[in-house]
Amino acid sequence: MTSTSHHHDLRAQLETLTTEAFRPELSEIDRLATPEIARLMNGEDTAVPAAVAERLPEIAAAIDAVAARMARGGRLVYAGAGTAGRLGVLDASECPPTFNTRPGQVVGLIAGGPEAMVTSVEGAEDSKELARADLDALALTADDTVVGVSASGRTPYAIGAVEHARDRGALTIGLACNPGSALAAAAEHGIEVVVGPELITGSTRLKAGTAQKLVLNMLSTITMIRLGKTYGNLMVDVRASNEKLRARSRRIVALATGAADDEIEAALTATDGEVKPAILTLLAEVDGPTAARLLEDSGGHLRAALAAARG
Repeated sequence: MTSTSHHHDLRAQLETLTTEAFRPELSEIDRLATPEIARLMNGEDTAVPAAVAERLPEIAAAIDAVAARMARGGRLVYAGAGTAGRLGVLDASECPPTFNTRPGQVVGLIAGGPEAMVTSVEGAEDSKELARADLDALALTADDTVVGVSASGRTPYAIGAVEHARDRGALTIGLACNPGSALAAAAEHGIEVVVGPELITGSTRLKAGTAQKLVLNMLSTITMIRLGKTYGNLMVDVRASNEKLRARSRRIVALATGAADDEIEAALTATDGEVKPAILTLLAEVDGPTAARLLEDSGGHLRAALAAARG
């Protein structure tokens, strides 16, 4: 295929995508007053949660499948290019401090590698081979999950990641913002959040990016809830790596137990600052080592450990 015909083909593809559609009614937006543009943009954004709501059954089914594999030691891997890749890296990088996940348990792959987080790496998104190489470096297993993320649903890097992961027996999820996407079709779990054309034509870091952020928030957070990383709505697996998080740890123990400050300090000292066993020592009236053993036996689920301690 000649370069000219390839570009013509790609242009024809883009013209069929909802996320790339041109909106004539906004063609003079640059002539509006700033508050009016802000109002228009805010109005556009309000449509995103409703579009996500339409896909909740598919999102929930995907989460249950992810949690089942992660409970067996599997990893959650996001793969995307540009904004989609950056959002995956963002979500993955926030899991260790929030949920005390192990290094490498949640991974964000972006086409072009770490430098693509801050600069555009030419051609990286167009390579299925690059996606295969990035996944091979992780030595995928059947307990892992790969989530391909692409607003258009046609990005070769994201599709290549899903196809390769499926060949390896891993669970696959395709998150796109166009209906009938190749990405969703390639994955075991297809999630298409259709947010419609963007305020600025084709600028999918806007509504499409917001939709992806909301869905990735759900995938990681609800999976972690299912894995026992929370107690109610408290982050009981938070890693206290700075002063703010140490203060938050004390507050979480207080909210979970209602204990006095000196009791909380003693409990956290007895458990090396670990919140979950500290709560258990206070609520079940056991010592630090017993709390650790009860949690180990219950797979890290605090409610189950409490039930076991209370007999």
